[in-house]
Amino acid sequence: MRPSRDLRTAHFAAAAALTFILAALPAHGATYWTVPAVLKSFFASSKKVGYRKVVLGDGEAQELGKKLGAPVKREWVVYVAESDGKIDGYAIKDEEKGMHEPIDFAVQFSTAGAVERIEILEYREAYGDEVRGDRFRAQFRGKTAGDPITAGKDIDIVSGASISSRSVALGVKRDALVLQLALKRGGL
Repeated sequence: MRPSRDLRTAHFAAAAALTFILAALPAHGATYWTVPAVLKSFFASSKKVGYRKVVLGDGEAQELGKKLGAPVKREWVVYVAESDGKIDGYAIKDEEKGMHEPIDFAVQFSTAGAVERIEILEYREAYGDEVRGDRFRAQFRGKTAGDPITAGKDIDIVSGASISSRSVALGVKRDALVLQLALKRGGL
């Protein structure tokens, strides 16, 4: 027995809709760095890299959230590189939502809290990964918590990756503020 024409039409429409939905989903995702690999690259000459947990109080998290215009989590891990009892620098691994998916990145800071380097660890969107480019990432070098670190202001937006540009800039600004707060408290 052959299915009715209406049933075949419905089946075809359902298959077409499923194909459209699957085609619209991001089919892209790439891991460029692991946390251990990026820390080794950031601190190649350091004798050891450890970490310290930083917990923000409710008021601190709210204050940072107001500065950023976005909520801030309370618990952070700050990586600390050392050689012969002297601190060589800091790093924070973070993520920020791109258009649909999170962008994982790591920021290397000097002992004074200035950005030395950023790396995209994992990029999951179908497009916009131009934020991995040297030209975009180099704009952050030397920035501190006192700088705007805002896409479209002191960070150029990458054409075709405007949301990713804004997301990474927001994340780097947040990390700079968290590190500044942790350094002011002492204990890093």
